[in-house]
Amino acid sequence: MSYNHIRGRIPVSLGQLSQLQFLNLDHNKLTGPIPNSVGELSHLQSIEIRHNKLTGPLPNSIGKLSQLQVLHLNNNRITGSIPSSIGGLVSLMFVDMSNNRMTGVLPGSIGNLTQIVSFILENNMMTGKLPPTLGDLTTLSAMQFSNNHFVGQIPSSFGNFKDLRILNLSNNQLDGTFPPQLAKSNIFNLDLSRNKLTGKLPSMIGNMKSLQYLNLSNNKFYSSIPVEFKNLSQLYDLDLHSNRFSGSLGIIFSKSGTYSSLDVSNNKFTGGIDEKIGLKPAMRYIFTLILSNNPIGGSIPKSIGQLLQLRVLKMISNRLTGKLPQELGYLEQVTTILLSKNRLTGSIPSKVLNLKSLQVFDVSRNQLTGVIPPHNLNIPASSFSRNLGLCGAPLPPCKRL
Repeated sequence: MSYNHIRGRIPVSLGQLSQLQFLNLDHNKLTGPIPNSVGELSHLQSIEIRHNKLTGPLPNSIGKLSQLQVLHLNNNRITGSIPSSIGGLVSLMFVDMSNNRMTGVLPGSIGNLTQIVSFILENNMMTGKLPPTLGDLTTLSAMQFSNNHFVGQIPSSFGNFKDLRILNLSNNQLDGTFPPQLAKSNIFNLDLSRNKLTGKLPSMIGNMKSLQYLNLSNNKFYSSIPVEFKNLSQLYDLDLHSNRFSGSLGIIFSKSGTYSSLDVSNNKFTGGIDEKIGLKPAMRYIFTLILSNNPIGGSIPKSIGQLLQLRVLKMISNRLTGKLPQELGYLEQVTTILLSKNRLTGSIPSKVLNLKSLQVFDVSRNQLTGVIPPHNLNIPASSFSRNLGLCGAPLPPCKRL
């Protein structure tokens, strides 16, 4: 009965369909609460009422559905807390209650759902601490609790997750340190961004050999990157921006395997950029490289011109000195080059400004000199501004001697 523009409320008489096994009312215009009578459907194996306008809390009676395997209620307007009776859904495997208006704490009885494979609660208003009983869900493959108001530390019981592949706790108010117990897992997608996590990255992170995507941005992590980070050979997407990491970038550039995206902006990394960055195996296929707002210092390595897959290069406010290397002109796939707020000197190479794929270019607030090379790209004057020695379109014409 999905996609039928059905309006109105789910009738209380639904509970009289005692042999019903599958209830699919997806993508309709249903309103009102889920009736308490749903608990009478003892043979029910699947509830799918996604993309409607349901309101009110989940009925306590839902805990009677011991044969229920699928509970998909995402994209409604459901409010209230998850009842502790949910622990009665002992056959439950797939839960998606994302994009609702649910509040309250996650009940400890959630640990009774020992068959669960996927648990999605993102985009609600859940509060309180994550119950340690979540660690009893050892069959869990995906946990996505992003965009809620969870507080406290990530429970140590998360170390029990042997089959977990996706863990997304982003945009909550979690604190404490990076949970070293996660190093025991086989997670390949880990997003802990936009929380209040602090401390150092544990050396045990190097044991997370399955990790492919790691986002720790917008936290309060500090100190240098542990040398064991080099062991993350499957990691291709790394986002550490907006923390307090320090020390050299060398370990990040030297890891096993290859990156596609790397963002370490808004930290305290120093020590210059490795002159051989473009020859590092980890950087061979990188698409996005963002180093902005770190006091890195030094010059732009010529070898960056070897990163032939690069699309986006951002090195804003990195205290860079020296000239713009001609070798940047080899980056035929690049669409964005942002190098503003540095101390770059010399002229702008014509080959760089005329890269065939280039769309955005900004070298403002440097110490560049000379005539801006002729180019077809529509670049605003502000992208060249505050370089006292630059002249020519789109800046004022050069003065004749």
